[in-house]
Amino acid sequence: MHLTLDGFGANKERLQDLDFLFTLLDLYPSQIGMTKIMPPYVFKYHGVKPEDWGLSGFVLIAESHISIHTFPERGYINIDVFSCKTFDADAAVDFMKEQFGLSHVNTRVLERGLEYPHEIPSATQLVRAERLEVALAYPAGHPST
Repeated sequence: MHLTLDGFGANKERLQDLDFLFTLLDLYPSQIGMTKIMPPYVFKYHGVKPEDWGLSGFVLIAESHISIHTFPERGYINIDVFSCKTFDADAAVDFMKEQFGLSHVNTRVLERGLEYPHEIPSATQLVRAERLEVALAYPAGHPST
């Protein structure tokens, strides 16, 4: 799954609080059943235009990553929760709205890995079919084997 959230009307103090963002990224993966595999990295960014400054935070999880980019002067935030494991996207949106005091959000949820079966019998059939395809394309004794 890949949840993208564009948040508006955010609490400007939260958007510029480096410690708050670090703590959120440090604790949130376990709250949604994910496995944090490194400490979060949070940086303050200053753009070419003075109003383009903000924080960018990232935490790598075994399932993929979570990233947050804030724009305090605009009261705006971008959040991505990207995972090969499903999670409750509605609960994630509600949590982020509450944490950052968002007045409204635009969200998208993209499903990942739809072409791969999630049950062992179906996956076994897929792997066997792929192996047969390779074996027929490259028979024993073929110059490229």
